[in-house]
Amino acid sequence: MATVENFIETKYRDLGVRISIEYIDLYGVFSNRKLQEIFSTIHSMFVENFRAMNSRLPTNQCTAHYWADNSRELLLAFDVLNGLERVLTTTNNAFVVDPYYKDIIAKSSSFLESSGGSVIPQGMNKVEIYYTEPIFRKKDSVKISSSPAEQQYADLQQIGFGSYATVYSFVDPFYNRKFVLKRANANLNSKEIERFKQEYEQMKKLSSPHIIEVYRYDLTKNEYIMEYVDFTMKDYIEKKNPMVEERKKIVNQIFHAFKFIHSKNVLHRDISPANIMIKTYDDVNVVKVCDFGLVKIPDSDLTSVDTILKGCYNDPALITEGFKNYNILHETYALTRLVAFIITGKANADKIADRKLKTYVEKGLSPDKSKRFQSVDEMATAFRYI
Repeated sequence: MATVENFIETKYRDLGVRISIEYIDLYGVFSNRKLQEIFSTIHSMFVENFRAMNSRLPTNQCTAHYWADNSRELLLAFDVLNGLERVLTTTNNAFVVDPYYKDIIAKSSSFLESSGGSVIPQGMNKVEIYYTEPIFRKKDSVKISSSPAEQQYADLQQIGFGSYATVYSFVDPFYNRKFVLKRANANLNSKEIERFKQEYEQMKKLSSPHIIEVYRYDLTKNEYIMEYVDFTMKDYIEKKNPMVEERKKIVNQIFHAFKFIHSKNVLHRDISPANIMIKTYDDVNVVKVCDFGLVKIPDSDLTSVDTILKGCYNDPALITEGFKNYNILHETYALTRLVAFIITGKANADKIADRKLKTYVEKGLSPDKSKRFQSVDEMATAFRYI
């Protein structure tokens, strides 16, 4: 009689060259290394092939064609998963599939074909892709769920409104903590919705104490939850009027945040005192960067078209150069203006009295881009001498 270990080895070999450890950190709770790699591989297959399916969705009142190769890959993943679920059910590696994905697997299994492609039925919505959450959990692990949405959002208070989204605060009764709900406006077209979702996905990927933390995205309502932060930079500077040393600490945190952002090959493109936040603790104030709706990511067609010169601190030269040509020298320009505001408290930094600060700002805002700060590292080094 075949052993459990032999069955795991068989399924491992069935996956062959597909084996991927990209998501293996999510499955360290399982004791068998090859089982960890199998779950990581199936997770990777789900990411790749459901993302491909999403490019054909939502189907609304029509059907859509889904490619044969992707269909076969998902069917293989389902087959391996079903076998493991059956064989491991009485072992210490017994697992459950995340309820959301269990439903997606059931829906997909009803229309996927192994040859000639598949017809995606009417009404199929886009699949939420899990990048940082496990899809498969040990049976003895616990997933905490909060209160029902109706109760959770019962006390929504609008705190902001823009062309893309409306922002609310609410107190979650389960955690007894305040959170923020950001909901896409109803009049957005499909590309604008994709940009809104890209903002969420980008913040989800950027793991740093200086990036606003975001939580689960609701595909049905196009909204997501994020941490509550106490002040915008504009409100903090104007209302709290911090001492000079505190202002310098804030600037250095901003440099740290943007060095991290740029290390990920990302440009923010919408830097302003409204998009940099301050979260206050008893012993420290922490800078939080938010609003990645205009973020520029290489190879993203969502950033290839010209966009309105939205950021209030953006380089006016972009009007003629075109927003699609935004680069690091435009980013350091906006950051220079932000530094000037934080230190002086004034939106117009033309009449700066301090000679060293004035020289610093003039360099960062120079019309001759070759004279500007070429990186955030260069900005941070020069700032030490002010």
